[in-house]
Amino acid sequence: MRISPTRRQIVKGFACIGAGAAFAPCCRGSWARAMAADREMKLIEIADGVHAFSGAYELMSPVNEGAICNLGLIVGNEAAAIIDSGGSIVEAQAFLAAIREITDRPIRYLVNTHMHPDHIFGNAVFRDAGAIIVGHHNLPRALEARSDFYLQSYREQLGDELMKGIEIIPPSMLVDERLELDLGGRKIMLRAWKPAHTDNDLTAYDTTTKTLFAGDLVFLGHLPTIDGSLLGWMRQMKELAAVEADRVVPGHGPASARWPDALQPQERYFEALAADLRKAIAAGIPLSEAVKTAGQDARDDWSLFDDFNGRNATAAYAELEWE
Repeated sequence: MRISPTRRQIVKGFACIGAGAAFAPCCRGSWARAMAADREMKLIEIADGVHAFSGAYELMSPVNEGAICNLGLIVGNEAAAIIDSGGSIVEAQAFLAAIREITDRPIRYLVNTHMHPDHIFGNAVFRDAGAIIVGHHNLPRALEARSDFYLQSYREQLGDELMKGIEIIPPSMLVDERLELDLGGRKIMLRAWKPAHTDNDLTAYDTTTKTLFAGDLVFLGHLPTIDGSLLGWMRQMKELAAVEADRVVPGHGPASARWPDALQPQERYFEALAADLRKAIAAGIPLSEAVKTAGQDARDDWSLFDDFNGRNATAAYAELEWE
């Protein structure tokens, strides 16, 4: 199981972020080497009673066992809550074992931040451990619509062995707008957002330490991916930035980063992508040509740029045409 970077590497990442870089290539390189050097899952305590695991900047594969997104643990006086379950049963089992090294309190809640497999493929492990699965009110519908596709396409990506035991499990507790979870002396505020990264994005905010688990509403280092609405995401950035947090755990990126500074690289990318596409649309450049150049100035700032920028441009072009 892959490990998050050491504390020294995290501090180095903070320095790059604080300097205004999206996530400097030097940091990405050291990050990748750290991920490859040690395969044991470890949770980093980023605030009192708040722990996070940082996933690899990679596509899901047998090598990384699906461990590509960030996961979280929040421990209260009576119970614990976790944020996302990981991209395979193997990762989820390692996550559970790591949790048990920290606390023996019952895991009362599993918060799914959205529908993507790297965040929800480990749900069965925590359901069986007694956790109530919590999600956006749109999440059950989204999972039902995509479950067959996810199970088939990721079998090809991960292989039969890693797909064993994976179930698409919808939440039993839904968040319409906001919901408070009580862990005993510790309250977690959940918020359902309008379409952005997906149409079922959910954030979790620990009021005790002012820590925001943003799910994939925030990316650092790893290029943001659009599976919902670029315009919706951009419109909600100011509202997201207004959350009174001291730190954020992004869906992909370092285990923790300063808030709201962490939003700046993503915001710059979205603005550049939208500007390029609006210019192309105004000039009558077809989609097939526009996607080749839109957002390209940001290539050196992000990992997995070539894997996702074309998809982002394609989705955004169709949306911006009808602006």
